[in-house]
Order: sequence, then structure tokens, then C-alpha cells
Amino acid sequence: MAIERIESGPRMSQAVVHGDTVYLAGQVGAPGESVTVQTQQVLAQIEKLLAATGSDKSKILTATIWMADMADFAEMNAVWDKWIDGKDAPARATGEAKLATPDYKVEIIIVAAR
Repeated sequence: MAIERIESGPRMSQAVVHGDTVYLAGQVGAPGESVTVQTQQVLAQIEKLLAATGSDKSKILTATIWMADMADFAEMNAVWDKWIDGKDAPARATGEAKLATPDYKVEIIIVAAR
């Protein structure tokens, strides 16, 4: 079975497709923006990458969400809930972690079907 890499660089690929499974790298928004803006940016990037692999948000299997501060959980969820629209909800986990830079407030990792 072939492996397809999307937006590949020397360190990582933004997406990898193996068979009918799509794996996205952790997506982050613009450093220093609010949780709302970063979450909107991340979800837009996820949609773009899924489209590039022949998938879409209705086919997301799992989402792992890392937040710099769980105090921002409700703010992130307000954006997520509008985006996922209550249908095709994936399995999801959310946790708090120190992200790559203090300016990142949310990072989302997706696995989807194609």
C-alpha cells in the first residue's frame, strides 16, 4: 500500500495518507492571537489539508486537542461546536500541555478516513 505525503518538509509532513486513512500533523494558528482566532485558523487549515487528501471534516475519526490553558476550554469549544455542527462528531480528547511556544494556545491533531 502506497504512502502519500502532503506539504512535506525535512522534519515533517502536514498530512500523510496510508490506504484510506489520513493523518494530519498538529495544526496551530498564528502566534499571539486569541484562542477563538487560533481555533478558527486551525480548523480552516484542517479543512484545507483534508480536501487536499480527498477527505473532509465529516470523515474525521479522532481529534486530539492540546490547550496551553484549560481555562480556555469553553472558548475553544464555542468555535469547535459551530464547526462540527453537532453531526459527524469524532472521538475526541482534550488536554493541557506546554505547546511549542507560549504564543500558541491550541493545537489540534486529526485522523480521518478518506
